[in-house]
Amino acid sequence: MTDSAGTLGPGAGSSASGKGLIRRRRRRRVRYGGLALGVVAAALAGAGWAAYAKLDGNITPDDAAAAELARYEKERPTSLVKDAQNILLIGSDSRSGDGNARYGRDSGTERSDTTILLHLAAGRRTATAVSLPRDLMVDVPACLRPDGTRSEPMFAMFNYAFQKGGSACTIRTVEKLTDIRVDHHMVVDFHGFKDMVDAVDGVAVCLAEPIHDKAAKLRLPSGRVTLDGEEALGYVRARKSLGNGSDTDRMDRQQRFLGALVNKVQSNDVLLNPVKLYPVLDAATSSLTTDPDLASLRGLYELVRGLRDIPAGRVQFLTVPRESYVYNANRDQLVEPEAQRLFERLRKDAPVKVTEKAPKVSELSHRPRREESYGETENGGGVPAFRGNTAAEDTCE
Repeated sequence: MTDSAGTLGPGAGSSASGKGLIRRRRRRRVRYGGLALGVVAAALAGAGWAAYAKLDGNITPDDAAAAELARYEKERPTSLVKDAQNILLIGSDSRSGDGNARYGRDSGTERSDTTILLHLAAGRRTATAVSLPRDLMVDVPACLRPDGTRSEPMFAMFNYAFQKGGSACTIRTVEKLTDIRVDHHMVVDFHGFKDMVDAVDGVAVCLAEPIHDKAAKLRLPSGRVTLDGEEALGYVRARKSLGNGSDTDRMDRQQRFLGALVNKVQSNDVLLNPVKLYPVLDAATSSLTTDPDLASLRGLYELVRGLRDIPAGRVQFLTVPRESYVYNANRDQLVEPEAQRLFERLRKDAPVKVTEKAPKVSELSHRPRREESYGETENGGGVPAFRGNTAAEDTCE
């Protein structure tokens, strides 16, 4: 509204002033809101970086093993198939870590309580985990001891290699045994295993009868039972009170448990839930020693990013074909030529299958000490089958 001179009337002036004030207040709210969002984003980024740094710092690089392996590079096998990888997983029975003393006296030396050669096929179409018995009689090369001296080459139990020369000696022993190049390795102790199981809220197993094992500090009812970390460790380590008391029987039990653990981790309830995923990552990286190339979250991510797409039915577990050692029934030896057939197929990235019961091998019937962990070609040709299980199998079925 204007007067005759064209000047603004009092009503119009008040209206314009009010609108300007409202616009200024809106601009301030936008600026303050943007600042608040920026603060929140920065806080989240800071928290994310702190979490990343913690997980990244959990992993210990095995520089000593890398140096020792470099010393013997010329005698190590070469990789035959691009993109296929072989990772040696070593379960250490060290008592020196946090909470590990309860499992026995710390003798100052570590032994490989469990050793698994994990083959990841090119294109990540399958994952095959092969257990190597700790009592297997093998040729152990001269290795660097922790005190700087070198051991003499000898024919001994497989776990002697880790006890005398750590992961580098174990890797060299495996490579001499299989002629398979070990691309990476991981060493985890009791504490890391327990934390991993607890991080996924336990793993279910099915027990045919109750378990009461004083040595393993394990008391469980029969039926379907969800094991926490402490119980799971006792379950996979128990020997005398479960099954036939053999190491082969224990490895079968370990493989089925690991299959159930893989299945649990692959479930959307874990992978798609950040609240549950972080503890799993924290547990997976804690108490973990790896070769330098894997000793970071980026390194581990590059390794496992394709594994999530492998169906549980193609994650396989088996034991290397073995039988009682001819000179000592308490030791093991390879069953040939089945073991070499397995190693050759892994070396060439050729497929293998697992089956609940090993096929009959008539030409080996003269070996009464044999435990049926070896395989023969199914249906007279095609893919060799070995006794084992997949991560898709339910232990209660």
